[in-house]
Amino acid sequence: MKYISTRGEAPVLSFEDVVLTGLANDGGLYVPETLPQFSQEDLNRLKGLSYEALAVEVMFPFVRESISREEFSVLVDKAYASFNHVARAPLVQLDSNTWILELFHGPTLAFKDFALQLLGQLLNHFLVKRGEHGVVMGATSGDTGSAAIEACVACDHLDIFILHPHQRVSEVQRLQMTSVIADNVGNIALEGNFDDCQQMVKSSFADQSFLPSGSRLIAVNSINWARIMAQVVYYFHAVLSLGGSASNSISFSVPTGNFGDIYAGYLAKKMGLPIDRLIVATNANNILHRAIADNDYSKQSLEKTWSPSMDIMVSSNFERLLFDAFGRDGAALAREMRSFEASGDMTLPASAYQYLVSEFASASVNDAQTIAAIQSTWERSQYLADPHTAIGIDAAHQCRQSDAQMVVCLATAHPAKFDEAIQKSGVSASIVLPPHLSDLLEREESFTVLENNLSGVQTWIQQQLQK
Repeated sequence: MKYISTRGEAPVLSFEDVVLTGLANDGGLYVPETLPQFSQEDLNRLKGLSYEALAVEVMFPFVRESISREEFSVLVDKAYASFNHVARAPLVQLDSNTWILELFHGPTLAFKDFALQLLGQLLNHFLVKRGEHGVVMGATSGDTGSAAIEACVACDHLDIFILHPHQRVSEVQRLQMTSVIADNVGNIALEGNFDDCQQMVKSSFADQSFLPSGSRLIAVNSINWARIMAQVVYYFHAVLSLGGSASNSISFSVPTGNFGDIYAGYLAKKMGLPIDRLIVATNANNILHRAIADNDYSKQSLEKTWSPSMDIMVSSNFERLLFDAFGRDGAALAREMRSFEASGDMTLPASAYQYLVSEFASASVNDAQTIAAIQSTWERSQYLADPHTAIGIDAAHQCRQSDAQMVVCLATAHPAKFDEAIQKSGVSASIVLPPHLSDLLEREESFTVLENNLSGVQTWIQQQLQK
């Protein structure tokens, strides 16, 4: 399988090269030329497999030209060995037709672990094979950073630098990053918002001249295809576990800011998984909801919310979906994206917009609704949802077409990561960090606050690499 850029001008790459490249050199994102297809017979064969075995079956078609099945199986097993639930992604029933898919049983208590623990294994495998050194540079709105650091800290061939918006992530989220003190880890608190962090990463990939000779930048944000690929697996896991079929398809409600998590669900559906509706659940930073509801993909001022991991105004992975909406016409999409980057506003052509609304429903959930959803979910089902998960639950209620419709809501983070929001809801449930993080609030921290200045950030990274 080969990979092409959404903007049509970058070289066609193998999986190995895509993992090590991240952003295409034409500014686009890499996607596979074609998708593997799973028939109902194939799906029946996959039922009952362990999560790791299922992951190999679903992902191997994407990687087969770059790594053997045996090597890939070993990397998958290593990736999920640190998860603290044998099911990896257990399902919990809220009511007769609403389920929670818990994606927070990895080492950093967030869904990002599913992709980043595997990405870390793949990066180290390919860099060792090539005898190269990689510099990971990533932006985080809260959860990606800790998951990436956890995945990369033990890799001899990697240094990792994570930018987070200063004072715009929760205390637990910050500490999970900044309490990892190692020679190959650098934490930057940028005086700006997530979009500023993300733009700085993109600009650094466009011009890597600040790096020492022999090093290359590697992306761990969801612009890296391997992250999307790994997220496809838990949609298969959920549908197969619940007995989904062509006559009994299942809908998903997905809290999302950068569009990567729900784009993985879209891919799973295109691969043959019986999925009914895909519900885009946003907070007050609702560019994705406005795009779907009103054909209004325009930048607005970023709001600080109770769901900080979704405080994102420009959704990077939306471009991957638009590539299909534009009939995979890279040149046409490149023109549209250049116009958006210049103006901050996009209205899709009629055909592209119709494609979007045929694939997705959406809802926007503000802070008051989020807190109310945490409270009502606890009162109805004795289930404690973090604010991001609560947004998914509320959006499922808003978009449900009938009481009989089976909806799976993705629980993207452990509630202990957002203690302040839980307290605001009035829920009196005990919130305890898992044993491996029980002393987190007392751990030593190491991070550097830097101005929102590209040259200054690159100079600081350069200095750390020369130590």
